Amino acid sequence: MALTMSYLTSMKNVEAIFNSMLSARAPEKFTTRFLEDLGFKSSNDRLFIGVLKALGFIDSNGVPQQRYFDFLDQSQSKRVVAEGIKEAYEDLFNLRKDAQNMSNEEVKNKLKTLTQGQKGDRVIDSMALTFKTLCNYADWTETSPKSIPITNSENKPNDQGKMSTSTTYKSGSTSMELHYNIQIHLPETTNMAVYDAIFQSLKKHLM
Repeated sequence: MALTMSYLTSMKNVEAIFNSMLSARAPEKFTTRFLEDLGFKSSNDRLFIGVLKALGFIDSNGVPQQRYFDFLDQSQSKRVVAEGIKEAYEDLFNLRKDAQNMSNEEVKNKLKTLTQGQKGDRVIDSMALTFKTLCNYADWTETSPKSIPITNSENKPNDQGKMSTSTTYKSGSTSMELHYNIQIHLPETTNMAVYDAIFQSLKKHLM
């Protein structure tokens, strides 16, 4: 089951804690003491350590992982959080690939199903609010490619059933030509119409 049971009981400091982490060096271990040094001394804030473990920022001992270090790059911080959310709440995203866009009520209903009714309403409420608060902080936009194709792809099958593809890209004042080789395993048959159908389909969908 890929659904974290970690949750917060207060959401007001989520963004502030993330921002404080960005302005501080990663500790050897992310402990309650370190969180207090960042200025968050409430017992409610301590639950954030469990959330960081669920997001893959720190291991079970509080040692920062690669995702923590990736997060410190402010050009991608919120996208890194989104990656962690997808892993921590994988079961939600299996039910709906854009789970981050679900309403709070929808999230609660899904969580009730996923936890098979073993969690009380108060816990489900906190789990849902934690998920929504994290999602609201995260950046869900995909990185846009810097280059766009300016010529059609040319696909040519050869005798071995391989497809060679050539595409030219242009970005600014420079151009770049990329070549792709696609290998196709053809079924054994004496009916050439089967091969003709396969190559016609490839030409239709890969052009």
